[in-house]
Amino acid sequence: MQLSISPDNPLEWFALRADVVPWPLLHAQIMPVMAKAVLEAADKGVFEAVANGANTVEMVAQTCQLHAKATRELMGLLTAMHYFRFKDGQFSLTKSARKWVLKENPESVYGMMLFNNRVMWAWLDHMGEYLQTGKGIHYHDNLSTDQWHYYQNAMLAATGTEAKEFGTRTPVPKNATAMLDIGGSHGQHSVALCRRVPTLQSTVLDLPEAIEQAAPLLARLGLGDRVRHKAGNALTDDFGIEQYDIVLMSSLAHHFNDEQNRLIAQKVTRALKPGGIYIINEFIRPEPGAKPELVGGSTDLFYGLTSTAGNYSIAEIQAWQEAAGLKSNKVMAYRTIPGRAMVVAKN
Repeated sequence: MQLSISPDNPLEWFALRADVVPWPLLHAQIMPVMAKAVLEAADKGVFEAVANGANTVEMVAQTCQLHAKATRELMGLLTAMHYFRFKDGQFSLTKSARKWVLKENPESVYGMMLFNNRVMWAWLDHMGEYLQTGKGIHYHDNLSTDQWHYYQNAMLAATGTEAKEFGTRTPVPKNATAMLDIGGSHGQHSVALCRRVPTLQSTVLDLPEAIEQAAPLLARLGLGDRVRHKAGNALTDDFGIEQYDIVLMSSLAHHFNDEQNRLIAQKVTRALKPGGIYIINEFIRPEPGAKPELVGGSTDLFYGLTSTAGNYSIAEIQAWQEAAGLKSNKVMAYRTIPGRAMVVAKN
């Protein structure tokens, strides 16, 4: 996926073609304001207010206890960004915005917007220091209880669409009964696969702090005892011998360095039954010389800043699996999440 500048008229098209438009100003001035406007609108309840009938600037400002002039400016920008329609003096949510930003919708990314506004935004202030030192802030080591709550809700929101695709497209060994979901927190991927495979049960291994906040989220998904949490640490815990048909590690490899990912792969190999599969779910860093990719590139920098490592290429991920004695099986690019893939290896 790429972001591009789209002209609204022939004059703008010509100006862009002639390279007289200082397009870096869009990144430096416009896009930060756009991002923060969306986050604050979600946090302040603006989208919910409009959905519930507050269809003028004055009504939104009153409902959300905001300043009328500032609200008018916010609503104008969000209309230009296609969150709202404006007709006959009234605002309404676009169909697409209604799907993705209203907190009660199952596919909503509201949880991620709240986390990014209340927790993540301040992390970006460390970007300059990271570029100088290469040392990330390792946020998992410093989250408060409230921040863990926002984080788990954000992870649930971020993976809702992906989990549906994971549940339908993942290759499943015949007669699979046992799955280990490493760092799976909310268990959304496990639930999706267990709904597809009636004989399957899953153990979600995660840190105690994560489970404390994620347990209610898993309970809401309604799989009862078929998907259970187990407190532990992927780096220090043993996974057992030939216990699982499927081992999933989703959005965790970027928190670990190369040596740690190789260690986990070795433990996974021992834990897999013959014919079992190890799936690493990650945003992918494009290979050197490949076409740059916005999602993979931006998440690579973000994870480097905020955690331990950053993204890895498909070749690097397969190298961990193969060094542990597994055979590379499939690479499945997500259709709904650009820049992301399942890298599957078989025992």
